[in-house]
Amino acid sequence: MGILGWIVLGLIAGAIAKAIMPGRDPGGIIITMLLGIVGAIIGGFVGRAIFGTDINTFFDLSTWLLAILGSLIVLGVYRMVTGSRARA
Repeated sequence: MGILGWIVLGLIAGAIAKAIMPGRDPGGIIITMLLGIVGAIIGGFVGRAIFGTDINTFFDLSTWLLAILGSLIVLGVYRMVTGSRARA
């Protein structure tokens, strides 16, 4: 799957991660979508390294689950970092 596929997958995974983890984000929906792209790429690399899954197909369930999981992790870390900075 090319970089354009990862961007589209990341945008959708970011929106799904935002729906799963609702709340106020310090950056809004645009930052959430960008975090989704980063999370999808990270989830893909981690999935390939740990599970040895082939993540080259766009319509594969494991590709989507890894992208959403990566997006949730990146969104959670982002909220922890920016949330503690906002309170200080």
